[in-house]
Amino acid sequence: MNLLQATALSHQYEYPLFNNIDLTVAEGETLAIIGESGSGKSTLLHILSTLLEPNSGEISLLNKEIYSLNAKNLVQMRRDDLGLIFQSHYLFKGFSAYENLEVASILAREPIEEMLVSRLKLEDVIDLKVTQLSGGQQQRISIARVLTKKPRIIFADEPTGNLDNKTSLEVMKIFEEYVKTHHAGLILVTHNEEFAHRCDKVYRLIDRGLVQVKPENV
Repeated sequence: MNLLQATALSHQYEYPLFNNIDLTVAEGETLAIIGESGSGKSTLLHILSTLLEPNSGEISLLNKEIYSLNAKNLVQMRRDDLGLIFQSHYLFKGFSAYENLEVASILAREPIEEMLVSRLKLEDVIDLKVTQLSGGQQQRISIARVLTKKPRIIFADEPTGNLDNKTSLEVMKIFEEYVKTHHAGLILVTHNEEFAHRCDKVYRLIDRGLVQVKPENV
């Protein structure tokens, strides 16, 4: 089953970013998008994750045409089914790290997994206010908060950008395990081609188009 299907997506600002892009993500599948800075990777991720409407094209998420949904249903989909990990963490600044996870846990009616907290090395900072955490610690809290929701699709924009190599690799392993265990999907935007090629599919955004480089050309 396809979790996401995008057809003929095009977008531009003062200049064209990309044209006529098709993309699918199936259950249990991980997909990476790579490309030069300014090529439109983050914009494409925002479009795929319902945060930005393209100039043209269609997107189906979980068998629902997202532009046919009313605002209430779209917000509900974002809350219940989509996991968004962007370079801005959007944590609740007045809350502790644990309280940020607790909010996600309550809304999703899912428990906070102690193993996830441990693997992300958050035990020693879990009771600190978000404002007391480093950028890397905030990033790990953001990742843990999204996974606590148990989303069907994870959209991640440079999720390891503030992390050291060892922690970044552990995050990638956590994503991979989560996707397989929960029959979910992952769309990853990254400059790290080593991590990108851990994914099942890799696309390069170049010359306003999306070119698949894995599995075809590995």
